[in-house]
Amino acid sequence: MKAVKIKNVLQTGAVNTPCSVQGWVRTFRANRFIALNDGSTIDNLQCVVDFERLEESLLKQITTSAALHLEGTLVESQGSGQKVELQVEKITLLGASDPEKYPIQPKKHSLEFLREKAHLRVRTTTFSSVMRVRSALAFAVHEFFQEEGFFYVNTPIITGSDAEGAGEMFHVSTLDPKNPPLTESGDIDYKSDFFGKETNLTVSGQLEAEAYALGLGDVYTFGPTFRAENSNTTRHLAEFWMIEPEMAFYDLNDNMDLAEKFITSVLKKVLSRCEKDLLFLEERFNNEEKSKPQLERSPMGLLEKIRFVVENDFKRVSYTEAYEILRNSKPNKKKKFQFPITEWGVDLQSEHERYLVEKHFNCPVILYDYPANIKAFYMRRNDDEKTVRAMDILFPGIGEIVGGSQREERLEVLEKRIEEMGIDKKELWWYLDLRRFGSVPHSGFGLGFERLVQFTTGMNNIRDVIPFPRTPQNASF
Repeated sequence: MKAVKIKNVLQTGAVNTPCSVQGWVRTFRANRFIALNDGSTIDNLQCVVDFERLEESLLKQITTSAALHLEGTLVESQGSGQKVELQVEKITLLGASDPEKYPIQPKKHSLEFLREKAHLRVRTTTFSSVMRVRSALAFAVHEFFQEEGFFYVNTPIITGSDAEGAGEMFHVSTLDPKNPPLTESGDIDYKSDFFGKETNLTVSGQLEAEAYALGLGDVYTFGPTFRAENSNTTRHLAEFWMIEPEMAFYDLNDNMDLAEKFITSVLKKVLSRCEKDLLFLEERFNNEEKSKPQLERSPMGLLEKIRFVVENDFKRVSYTEAYEILRNSKPNKKKKFQFPITEWGVDLQSEHERYLVEKHFNCPVILYDYPANIKAFYMRRNDDEKTVRAMDILFPGIGEIVGGSQREERLEVLEKRIEEMGIDKKELWWYLDLRRFGSVPHSGFGLGFERLVQFTTGMNNIRDVIPFPRTPQNASF
């Protein structure tokens, strides 16, 4: 008999019908009740066995995480929590599990401990829920852009340019690190390397996406990016996924319209498709918040935060207006901010962004027209010569979640900006060509996918929303 997914059994299973399922044992109680889960749903299927009919050798192998194939009859459940249960008639052991050595027992484990068991943690309720939500979010991302007429573009992972100008990149080389070829001046001779030049893992697919937008119109990338930033915070990963749409003939207002529509659409779909997982994660989130000091607790529950974004129009505020609000705010005047707001031009921190969202406007906020000296070279310069056509979307609980801009389409202005920032124009010859041959106004934005998953699931540490986190001193799996 072909096995059926447990999710389908619990949704549509008819009483008094034959049924076959397979999965992993979550618990086995009283030598009679197996809680079986196959990953398709947060819910376990209760399977009732007549232990007197089982061989003792098989009985001993029904332990936590053992894989089983069960056949029997669906009957009306005698217990609460589910409508049906499986009256087991046949058990096939697919894979035994040593109960003495299996590290994830049916009890609460710390997230730190589970990170050390990243290959097994998805078998827990928390991580299986997080990864189902992550999958639903990824599908909703592609669904939105495809419905909007965008083309999906795969941009290079190996690159010779640094889109952000940050310089924190992983080098890619086939040269012998112990004995690399040298130039006459004693520098490493990258002309002898595989690509004939110095190359790195990409920090962004934006620049290449711009090239394709200026031919296809509307495109998006959704791929891995890398930062060699030696940071061990709860917000940083060395390898993460970025969503980066680029649109020809879009100005900054068009860009903000699309970003707001995109993010509300994705969250609405996940609310409707992941109800049970989100309810579980909200309960977990609330319990975690109770353990925090009062001042550090979130002002909203998990689902409340998501609905706060979905149900409110986004308030659009210039950086200068936000600066005045923050400078004159009570927390700033009473020196409650960790980073005081003093002179115009300061880079806003998460505490400032959350104040604007959670306290002042009480809705999601889009800040725009940032000081040029704190933004990247490719952002369009405003006529005031002080600001650029940049925008950030701010959410409750985390602050910035989306960053974007109208791109600088004027060749002379872009060349001047590149020179001011000390970037080698020769490395960006092809990017400058885009401004030489049919340049048009165009815009785009970037969204760190793990940041979105973190917001949606309520997980405090970004390492817990990606299957195998890559962080300093950690590449074990």
